Amino acid sequence: MYIVVGGTGHVGSAVAQTLLDEGEAVTVVTRNSEKADAWRRRGAEVALADVHDVTSLREVFRHGKRAFLLNPNADVSRDTDREERETVRCLLAAIEGSGLEKVVAESTMGAQPGEELGDLNVLYELEVGLTNQPIPASVIRAAYYYSNWDTMVGPVMKDGVLSTMLPADLTLPMVAPEDLGRVAARLLQEPIEQAGTRPVEGPKRYSPNDVAAAFAAALGRAVRVNVIPRENWDDAYRCLGFSDAAARSYARMTALTADGPEYPENSIRGSISLQTYIGELVRDFS
Repeated sequence: MYIVVGGTGHVGSAVAQTLLDEGEAVTVVTRNSEKADAWRRRGAEVALADVHDVTSLREVFRHGKRAFLLNPNADVSRDTDREERETVRCLLAAIEGSGLEKVVAESTMGAQPGEELGDLNVLYELEVGLTNQPIPASVIRAAYYYSNWDTMVGPVMKDGVLSTMLPADLTLPMVAPEDLGRVAARLLQEPIEQAGTRPVEGPKRYSPNDVAAAFAAALGRAVRVNVIPRENWDDAYRCLGFSDAAARSYARMTALTADGPEYPENSIRGSISLQTYIGELVRDFS
């Protein structure tokens, strides 16, 4: 039995579906009862549990041998770093004494120690916590999700403008959530002794200009990039409903990405192109 935390999100659902397609037994952990029946129809078992309920989550883990761990994003109207650190603590506490023989966890490229760096420091702390416990663990350091552009499909279709805080010509690793799910499923099935950190990205690297071109190709009309100046980032996040703490943290995380850190050259490569992903996104939205 494979346990998948966050099985109703982009990556977790891809992990669960990949395993089901291969005939594996899967339990999807979710707190969303409305999505439970859909997973049961696909052949999965469903455990309704909140990741903050350590006792209940540990009991779910005791019914499986291997687990996929994903630290869910906190509500941006709250202090996201504080909330997500608490979730990391709960996940690490829940696997203790669970009897799991292996875990695979989702992290991010650029994970590093620090404060007010969003996922970069919170997921680094998850990585450290997994290193300091006895269950063999594989960690996926994921590239920038294609799905981060999902919220732009409406504005792009309406006005032909793609707004971003990243430099228009900045090329960086990006990846489809489905590719991340497939890699995670493969790592879950590997022998226990095969552990460690694996960077994962798509078939090539892309810039916001490439994203605009992909939208333009899917829509059959021009799309231009609007780069939001750095001095306006905090206010831009607040306008989207972010708390002051969350806006500050996300802006600092964005700055580290915009400044172009070094990325690994030995990544596992997915097969889904940005153009394919954006094309399907536009079709689904239309």
